[in-house]
This record gives sequence, structure tokens and C-alpha cells, in this order.
Amino acid sequence: MILETQRLYLREMTQDDYADLCEILQDKDAMYAYEHAFSDEEAHDWLDRQLARYETYGFGLWAVIDRETGTFLGQAGLTMQDIGDEEVLEIGYLFKRRYWHHGYATEAARALKAYAFSILHAPRVYSIIRDNNIASQNVARRNGMHVVKTIVKHYYNIDMPHFVFCIENGERETL
Repeated sequence: MILETQRLYLREMTQDDYADLCEILQDKDAMYAYEHAFSDEEAHDWLDRQLARYETYGFGLWAVIDRETGTFLGQAGLTMQDIGDEEVLEIGYLFKRRYWHHGYATEAARALKAYAFSILHAPRVYSIIRDNNIASQNVARRNGMHVVKTIVKHYYNIDMPHFVFCIENGERETL
């Protein structure tokens, strides 16, 4: 276990989590910000990339588990992401659609922010969110973040505008 909240705990994913992960990555509605559902190969690559991040950085996207039931709800964690002029520490999250709108993403994101600041001693954390992903933007705002810039990512042959949200370590949250 990496960290826990009132309702959740986060742990490293393993290859045994592949089927649960596919419920997210291969759901075109859950993956609307990516413009497509992932193939089996893309889902395997995604999971392998997280496992490699654990080895390289000591963190990545982790499995989000319901503490009461042991159910895999989604993934959330910290990753290093390029925002054009620098590489930044990002809080990211993806959940199975049936667990949307239950506050899990906000609960996990807040715990990840605390982890980044208190354990990793990060000076700031970011969330990079597609312009059409209003729900995730709301999670970032509830996490005390504000937009500091916009970038365009080219993915899946599409130019995708993204908002770069940020909060500084020690910054007073305004909600």
C-alpha cells in the first residue's frame, strides 16, 4: 500500500490488474478525452509503462482500491509529464465509469497532492487536463489548483488543447 484515505487505498498495479485496467482503457466513453478506446496492445503498453515508472521514479499511476470491499475502482497517481518547456510532476486519475461522480477522484487527488508535498517534497504539482474534460477540471479545482497555461498535445492524429493546472507547495487553497 502506498497511501490511504478515508475510503480508498492506493497500491502498485501488477499484471493481475490488466482486466480491471481494460475496463477503463477499453471503454470509449471513459476514454473520451483520448478520442478512442485502447486496443489490447495499447492497454498492455499502458500497464507496462506504469510498472517501469515504479522502477524509475518510485511512483506512477497506482491502483485505487475501495478499502471496504477491495474493489478496483480505477487508477490514480503521480507521473512525470512534458508540458513543452519543462517536465513536471502530474497528478492523474482514471476511473471505471460506474465509479464516476462518487468523489473518488477528488479524494485520491487530494491524497496525492499531500503525498507529493510531504513525502516527495515537490515544490509544486500539476494536472494536465483536456479542454473538454470538465469533470477532471473540477477535480483539479477542488484540489486547490488553478490554470497556469494552456498547451496543445498532438495525439491520435488530433491536436488536443489542454489546460495546465498547478498548485505550489504551501500555497493557500482558495475554493
